[in-house]
Amino acid sequence: MDTSAYLKAVIEQTGTLADWVDGKDASTPVPTCPEWTLSDLVEHVGGVQRMVTTLVGERLVDPTKALEPASGPAGPGEWRQWLIDGAAEARQAYSSVTDDTPVWDPSGAAAGVPFWARRLFGEMCVHRADAAAALGLPYELPTDLAVAALSDWLDTMTSRGYWENVPRFAEAMTGDGQTLHFHATDAPGEWLARREKDGIALERVHGEADVTVSGPATDLLLVISRRRPPADAPALDVQGDRALFEHWIDHMDWVAG
Repeated sequence: MDTSAYLKAVIEQTGTLADWVDGKDASTPVPTCPEWTLSDLVEHVGGVQRMVTTLVGERLVDPTKALEPASGPAGPGEWRQWLIDGAAEARQAYSSVTDDTPVWDPSGAAAGVPFWARRLFGEMCVHRADAAAALGLPYELPTDLAVAALSDWLDTMTSRGYWENVPRFAEAMTGDGQTLHFHATDAPGEWLARREKDGIALERVHGEADVTVSGPATDLLLVISRRRPPADAPALDVQGDRALFEHWIDHMDWVAG
């Protein structure tokens, strides 16, 4: 997917989320993010939208201004429009930049403008799953978008920036060549991850591995992003070192420190 395709999907996914949460109880717990309520989830999603708008729209190479908390909506009755406006503003911010416009990002790869389009998309796909869990709604995602969202998750979690900025993650994931192969069975999508002493090497290839996890792309996304326990995804097939896969999932939690 290119930048415009990511942004188009952000608008569509945000519209669905906005309809779901409109007027709902702000105190509703989010089981996939145990410390969050529905209000926290909405404010996080809208806050990320506005952070990206500021970073990209103002072409910031220093993120300090963009990382300041955004003012949230007054209550659930304003959630829908606030989310829709946030997505539209983020998309508009991209109209005055190109993929090579210098913009700060945390990946360590100076990916800038395209990084944030991909991340905004990935955030929306995963957090819409959070909303579905909180509200008891079914979660569906076209297979091509599920593959793209899983790529975003894996790319972000294996990035040099994440490794360097989350020492606990790096300590847990340091390895000596252990390999994991993730394979979507309903759309083109394969990833080979290798745990090394100084990082995780990720390739989009087929390959022999210590453990291979295959199944529908959406199930892979939800399990690897810790939005669905493996036991609740019977369509996934795990072959090889299951403990290695479980260790991987246990540390896909975004916790800094």
